[in-house]
Amino acid sequence: MTGRFDTVSFLSDFGHGDEFVGVVHSVVRSIAPHVTVIDVTHGIAPYDTRAGGLALARAANHLCPGVVIAVVDPGVGTSRRPIALEVGDGASYLVGPDNGLLAPAVGLVGGATRAVELTSPDHRLPSITGATFDGRDIFAPAAAHLCNGVPLTDLGPEIDPAGLIPGVLPVSHVDDGVLVSEVLWVDRFGNCQLNVDPLELVAFGDPLAVNIAGDERIAVRVAAYDEIPTGRVGLVVDSSGLSSIAVARSSAAAELGLHEGDEVRISALDDNRSSGVVTSVELGQRPVR
Repeated sequence: MTGRFDTVSFLSDFGHGDEFVGVVHSVVRSIAPHVTVIDVTHGIAPYDTRAGGLALARAANHLCPGVVIAVVDPGVGTSRRPIALEVGDGASYLVGPDNGLLAPAVGLVGGATRAVELTSPDHRLPSITGATFDGRDIFAPAAAHLCNGVPLTDLGPEIDPAGLIPGVLPVSHVDDGVLVSEVLWVDRFGNCQLNVDPLELVAFGDPLAVNIAGDERIAVRVAAYDEIPTGRVGLVVDSSGLSSIAVARSSAAAELGLHEGDEVRISALDDNRSSGVVTSVELGQRPVR
């Protein structure tokens, strides 16, 4: 059997130590045997909807047209809504919890054109074991039925896309001549992605002043990781088009003590420091509010 879509892209915080990922694959295949499931990642930290939303947004423009299942769902079994979103007037769909997880990717591709709450008993599995595995019982069946060509509105009542839970992401800003930003993501190489468009750095010159917990360094803007001079900090445009802090063939996160959510303050070098003494990207953990 063929259907409307032949690809499901799947992201979660399930990991691979349990059976959860394989069960979701099997549920999709049992309903839509023609579908290939692509695992985007299952390495999102448990319950971290922000990290899941950012990972999905980074991947969104490179995923095959089809249906996305995204499950990072600390509110599973509560009043939070299971939803399916249409983007591009039906070019693709995203299925997951209404907890902000889907919002960054949906915003990146132009917003949702329609949305439904997944309530149809005919398009989910009976929850005979409780309401703690919506990835298996609700999201996988919904995705499979959409791949089979089932209309979106058969899965549940339409809801206003404007009323969905937004993703909350930090925005960089300039404060008294200093660019205040935040580490969005630390990749497996230890590169630290900032919420900074590379064009925002132009006004601060090159090299830039950097101070990391009292360790003064010069940060240079480079096109490739291997162009970073030994002992220097580099600012590289990463694969998502954002600025990342990196060091040569090592982990910037480990060397500089950086973590996701840390504040990064960037400013220009003055004439006295441009010869070698540095400073003014101050990094520190944001206070908990």
